[in-house]
Amino acid sequence: MANQSEIKYLTPIAVDTKRKKYCRFKRSGIKYIDYKDANFLLRFVNEQGKILPRRVTGTSIKFQKKVGQAVKRARHLSLLPYVADLLK
Repeated sequence: MANQSEIKYLTPIAVDTKRKKYCRFKRSGIKYIDYKDANFLLRFVNEQGKILPRRVTGTSIKFQKKVGQAVKRARHLSLLPYVADLLK
């Protein structure tokens, strides 16, 4: 058998280090989410055009509601698509 010192890996071993999630709006002091800024809202939408949940983005409940409302308004004005195949 091989000793521990003889074992070599091709790729580094993945160590699970979880970063603490934070609300980017609270941290940067944003109070209003502009529905006309489509490039900013694309960060909160996946490739199919669905709104990303809080557990993925780390957004607080207060701002998640505002993000959802802004995305829906941008969709209504056709700044963002309702459905897309490869949005990003």
